[in-house]
Amino acid sequence: TTNVDHQFQRAGFPEESIFATQGDYGLFQCKKACHNQLYDNKAVIKQMAAEQSNCQIPTKLIPKCPVCGGEMEVNIRIDQYFVEDECWHLAQERYLAFLTEHQNDNIVFLELGVGMNTPSIIKYPFMHLTNNFPHAHLVTINQENFSVLEEIAELSIILTCDIGEALAELL
Repeated sequence: TTNVDHQFQRAGFPEESIFATQGDYGLFQCKKACHNQLYDNKAVIKQMAAEQSNCQIPTKLIPKCPVCGGEMEVNIRIDQYFVEDECWHLAQERYLAFLTEHQNDNIVFLELGVGMNTPSIIKYPFMHLTNNFPHAHLVTINQENFSVLEEIAELSIILTCDIGEALAELL
């Protein structure tokens, strides 16, 4: 485990139930992925916030990779240098096992704000699973209007609205 303080953990989800497939703003990685380790950044970010002036941080606080000395950045999937560490792969295994175990159950794939930046990570797999699982449905909530595969149109609900407003209305 990473011991990162995820928003889902704060809401009561156990860490082993979370798969941050697109990465985690609470972690740093080497910008060029010279090695496969992630680093909790909570203390550094707090220090940056405390010491910033005119929206700039002191140069000494710019994180450097402990291996190559290059720049560090948050662990989010933005290019080919995204780091998938051991914890990421274990979470992926748990996710795939969950899907296998529940493929014949009633299941709803819920997309919250999933766009077209990397559709092969969430959007397309959710459509594929909805099409292939016998009792699956897809709900997508996004301010932009996205379509779904024609084959799953009747199994899908597309809400083109603010996520916060949609969830408040559902509650």
